[in-house]
Amino acid sequence: MAAVIAMLWMFFSFLCVDADNEYARGWGEDIEWVPLNKAWEKSKEESKVVMLVVHKTWCGACKALKPKFAESSEIKELSKNFIMVNAEDDEEPDGEQYKPDGGYIPRIMFYSPDGKLLDQYQNKKGNPNYKYYYPAAEAVVTSMRDVLDSFKMHSVKKEL
Repeated sequence: MAAVIAMLWMFFSFLCVDADNEYARGWGEDIEWVPLNKAWEKSKEESKVVMLVVHKTWCGACKALKPKFAESSEIKELSKNFIMVNAEDDEEPDGEQYKPDGGYIPRIMFYSPDGKLLDQYQNKKGNPNYKYYYPAAEAVVTSMRDVLDSFKMHSVKKEL
């Protein structure tokens, strides 16, 4: 009987996690994901940069990055300093600011609270033709740290 109760508890716990984090989609259940249409207001309210992950469910490169991204404790920890957006399939936003060097996937881009692409933050070790393509979690972590380091310095300069 105890085993049945434990199995039911695990099952319902799993359902609750999914319901609370419907935008994770396997990219990190412990990350607070928000839809893009709510990200800009939240970004302004919290003075945080928006980190946008654009991917497709059918994409091999996206499927390869997803578990690396989700399993990274560094990405999870750093994500607390960003407004995290996971745009899957038809949720990919329209506009050149979301495809600055093409519509390839996956793409990870950073935006200021006013919606401006922070184009200086890109995969510096990647292919210069695909600046926002990240095949590994370590490269994502490097860009996240670069953004945070820059914005901390920006905040210090504002206070002076």
